[in-house]
Amino acid sequence: MHSMLDPLQNPTLVAAPFFILSVLIELAAFKYLETDDELRGYEAKDARTSLIMGVGSVASSAVFKLGTLVVFVAVSVYLAPWHLPADTWWSWALLILGLDLAFYLQHRFVHRVRVGWAAHQAHHSSEYFNFTTALRQKWNPWAEALFWLPFPFLGFEPWTLYVAFSFNLIFQFFVHTERVDRMWAPIEWIMNTPSHHRVHHGSDPEYLDKNYAGMFIIWDRMLGTFQKELHRPTYGLTVPVDTYNVLRLQYGAYGELFRDVHNAKNWREKLGYILMPPGWQPGEKRTEAAQPRATADA
Repeated sequence: MHSMLDPLQNPTLVAAPFFILSVLIELAAFKYLETDDELRGYEAKDARTSLIMGVGSVASSAVFKLGTLVVFVAVSVYLAPWHLPADTWWSWALLILGLDLAFYLQHRFVHRVRVGWAAHQAHHSSEYFNFTTALRQKWNPWAEALFWLPFPFLGFEPWTLYVAFSFNLIFQFFVHTERVDRMWAPIEWIMNTPSHHRVHHGSDPEYLDKNYAGMFIIWDRMLGTFQKELHRPTYGLTVPVDTYNVLRLQYGAYGELFRDVHNAKNWREKLGYILMPPGWQPGEKRTEAAQPRATADA
C-alpha cells in the first residue's frame, strides 16, 4: 500500500505537471503555428469537460485501486503457486509487456461488448483529439480488474501492477495529439504512435474498432485489428453526443442499456443487449452489429 500511494513511487503523480505543461505547449502550437483553419485543435468547453472527467477519474481510480488491491493480495497470498521477485529488471519487463497485452484484450472487450462500451464510450465522446482528450477518462474502470486478475496468480506482487500500469498510462497520454505526424518506420511498426491512435479515435467506418494498443501496436498487427491512418479521422462517436454534461457522458449509455434490457422480450434478448457489441439488435449475429458510437441521452 505504501508503495502504491507514495508520490515518489507513483509515476502518474510525478508526471502530472508534465501533462499540464504538454497541454500548454500544444495549445500554443495550435494558436501560433497552425495555418490550416479547418484543423480545430481545442474548444474551451470540450477541454474543460475533459479536465473535469480527468479529475473525477483520479478519485474513481483510487477507489478502484483500494478495492482491487484487497482481492489481488488475497489471490497472491492464498492461490499463487509461486512469487516472482519485485527487484529484478526481467520481472518488471515481463509485467510491463504482459500488462500491455492485457490492456489490448481489455480494450478490445470494452469496444465489442456493450456493457463494457457503456463505460468506455465516455473517452471517445470528444470531437477533438488533443492532450486533454487523453484525460477524458471513464469513472468506472471495472473491466480492468477482470484482465489484471491473472497477474497476482502468476506471482507478481499486487502493488507492482499499479506502478507498472502507470507507465502505460503516461505513454498513452502522449499519443493523443495531432501535432505529431508519422514517426520513424521501425517505431511505427512496433509502438503505438499518435498516427495509430488517431485512427482508434476515428468514427469513420474504416477506422471503427481498430488499433486497440496501449504501448505496443504489435498486438493489433498480430491479432488482425491494425489499421493504417489513411486520412484525418472524424473524431468522436458516430452519432455526436452534443452535450457537455459530465454525468450524461459518463452514465448516459448505461441508461440506454438499462432501457433496452428492461424492454427486451426474453432473457436471450436481455443477455444479447448486455454481451453483444454496441448496436446489436435481436436476430442479428455478432458480426452484423452496427456498432454505433453514441449514448441515448445525448
